[in-house]
Amino acid sequence: MRSDEIKKIMKKYKREFEILENYDKNRELSFQRKRIDVTLSIATINKLRELKQRTEKPISRIIEEKFS
Repeated sequence: MRSDEIKKIMKKYKREFEILENYDKNRELSFQRKRIDVTLSIATINKLRELKQRTEKPISRIIEEKFS
């Protein structure tokens, strides 16, 4: 393979190569999900439930979108 072909492939699939490089370092993929336990106030939980009903999205997805 020629150098220019390699550069073209690297440019086209840059994000995929970065994901694989990160996996090699951390053994985690950026799109993986993990379960965690958090303590929230009753008011916050009620607000999240209200948002869940309005948006028809799971609470975890609502929280992820706020931090993305």
